Amino acid sequence: MQEKLLTIAEEAETAVRDAGSVADLEEVRIRFLGKKGKLTQLLRGMGELTPEDRPRVGRVANEVKERIERALAERRTALIEAEKAARLQQETIDITLPGTPIFIGYWHPLNVVRREIEDIFLGMGFSIAEGPEVELDYYNFEALNLPKDHPARDMQDTFFIDDEVLLRTHTSPVQVRTLEKTAPRVPVKIICPGKVYRRDDDATHSPMFHQVEGLAVDTRITFADLKGVLAEFSRRMFGPHTRTRFRPSYFPFTEPSAEVDISCVICNGEGCRVCSGTGWLEILGAGMVHPRVLEVSGYDAEEVTGFAFGMGIERIALLKYGIEDLRLFFDNDLRFLQAF
Repeated sequence: MQEKLLTIAEEAETAVRDAGSVADLEEVRIRFLGKKGKLTQLLRGMGELTPEDRPRVGRVANEVKERIERALAERRTALIEAEKAARLQQETIDITLPGTPIFIGYWHPLNVVRREIEDIFLGMGFSIAEGPEVELDYYNFEALNLPKDHPARDMQDTFFIDDEVLLRTHTSPVQVRTLEKTAPRVPVKIICPGKVYRRDDDATHSPMFHQVEGLAVDTRITFADLKGVLAEFSRRMFGPHTRTRFRPSYFPFTEPSAEVDISCVICNGEGCRVCSGTGWLEILGAGMVHPRVLEVSGYDAEEVTGFAFGMGIERIALLKYGIEDLRLFFDNDLRFLQAF
């Protein structure tokens, strides 16, 4: 049996040297060391040996097994290194080739304008406040002096989830929520940017659009402060020669109220097709905070006053960039978006 063991060792070493891949080497291992391998089959006959021969033959068998395992391990290492070197040779990168171009995204024009608006008001001492888009009827209407039977609600027809929950029609609820948290402390100076929802859909209206509203509350705020803030905003947004004018208007949550116009950005106030020959373009609504809104929020309307304003970001972007159809902002046309 000892001679047979040595013969198996030589056969195995030859087979290991001839193996051309790791897979071939695994077949060699199974052929000699597997459950049905040559060495395993031979060792099953150990029981037929005499007690005197078993230790000697067992020692030789262990040495043979170790020889085969060592040869397998060495050959495996050599084959792995050879395969790695071949793969590296095949996958060599030509560093002289031009690199793969990386597509760089663009700021959406509405985000560009929103950030510009925020920067202007942050520079004037305002802070940014945010609130939920799914709002309660109380904050969206009632706390803003719009009871359930108020006809002005028709101007802000929106999407109701139930009788008390809706998609907000403006970001004014953020103003009320902020006042509730800060009352009776002053001053309060915030802007409230965000998405709002109304049942409109045409070239100049969208069922979802963006607003920025502003609020300032303190002990000596007057309409003159409101005019100064909005005039400065208009000059920074549309250019230093931009003029503003205020026309009387009506909003349930401000008194007095006004519509704010700027001199036409196309004709500089001389009159053109864009401004319908008037020389003016409407950009936002504003007014002094209604005393009832202050009182509902926890302030004493005899002690403090405030102003508020609100603008559509899409409206500002349309005027700033001379765009005629608001729907272009939502068509995801890269040719349009890359223009900004």
